[in-house]
Amino acid sequence: MKTNDYVKYIIQTFVRYIDQPKEERKRIKQERKQSKASFWYRWFGILPYLLYSEVNRRKNR
Repeated sequence: MKTNDYVKYIIQTFVRYIDQPKEERKRIKQERKQSKASFWYRWFGILPYLLYSEVNRRKNR
């Protein structure tokens, strides 16, 4: 991608963002926050989850 194309893309994205009403931007931001993975998954990945579920499974036997 050439520099001019990249600058054009960035400007278009910025203008699209600015043209949105403030309430819509807030709604989109809230939706993004809700769809984020949990803290433990983001920081430590799937392994702690697997270990936790295995411990719980053995504990319940």
